[in-house]
Amino acid sequence: MSDHKPTDTKPATATPTTPKPADLKPHDVSDLNTLIAELWEQEQRLRFTRFGNDDAWELGCLLADLAVERGASVTVDIHRGAQQLFHRALPGTSPDNDQWLARKRRVVERYAASSYLVGTRFRAKGTTFEESSRLDPDRYAAHGGAFPVYVHDVGVVGVVGVSGLPQAEDHALLVEGLERFLRDGRG
Repeated sequence: MSDHKPTDTKPATATPTTPKPADLKPHDVSDLNTLIAELWEQEQRLRFTRFGNDDAWELGCLLADLAVERGASVTVDIHRGAQQLFHRALPGTSPDNDQWLARKRRVVERYAASSYLVGTRFRAKGTTFEESSRLDPDRYAAHGGAFPVYVHDVGVVGVVGVSGLPQAEDHALLVEGLERFLRDGRG
């Protein structure tokens, strides 16, 4: 899904249009590689020393508050392993957002990387996640909005997700919330 398309509340069976390898221009690949480096840096920087139930609650509330401040209709979801620790659907969201979150969360769990980074890596190769991952697109979505909860000396222990905005905006909201949360010495 590109930044110029509607939000990710569309039906789960819809797939974004991605340029074919022959359609990618050298500057397109360069832009995607720059984005990949930026997304990778975020994942290296936004890591936790611990992540408990109270941390999930505080982070989830922070993300929901940021969305409310912006008038954004999103659903926020946080899992640690198989346990859902936080879920809030703001007005204007629908069950479709829950389905998007589940599909994006599965990508993070499988690749131990943000859903936006995974999708961007496929696009940089001139293909799509849907075409090349060999995973069921009804169960996996490599669209921005799900981020790994990485604990130092442990690894990925969970996923924090946002659904309701275009994928780059979902991802940016997550990054802003994680930066604030960690900057304040939490987690």
